[in-house]
Amino acid sequence: MADIVSVATRSRMMSGIRSRNTAPELMVRRGLHAHGYRYRLHVRELPGSPDIVLPKWKTVLFVNGCFWHGHPCHLFRLPATRQEWWQAKIETNRKRDARITETLSSRSWKILTVWECAIRGRTARGIEETVFLIDQFVRSNATIGEVSGK
Repeated sequence: MADIVSVATRSRMMSGIRSRNTAPELMVRRGLHAHGYRYRLHVRELPGSPDIVLPKWKTVLFVNGCFWHGHPCHLFRLPATRQEWWQAKIETNRKRDARITETLSSRSWKILTVWECAIRGRTARGIEETVFLIDQFVRSNATIGEVSGK
């Protein structure tokens, strides 16, 4: 299936997609702040430059978009055009996520992935429940976890 827009238009559209300060990330940050958490953002000294770092708890949070990281939920659907390229792109993202998780874990950091479907979409938990689950993880002995939709 051919693309319906020109290469230049598609490039401009794709360049507008943000990787930082996304709507789900901002919602999580507001919820954490309202619950008394103080954090640092996008710490470059840590592998993967985590979206949110809770230094007091030695915990990092990644707020991942379901499409870009290939989460098996209703928000992910492989595009009809250039499927081989998209499969390779998403698989590369998944491998990078696994490598970053392994590195952070070996440095004794707790890692929590908050998926976009936990915050929006038909299976959304809502921000209050999502922040509650984040709080439970932070205060637990678990080292790796994730929060996704219901």
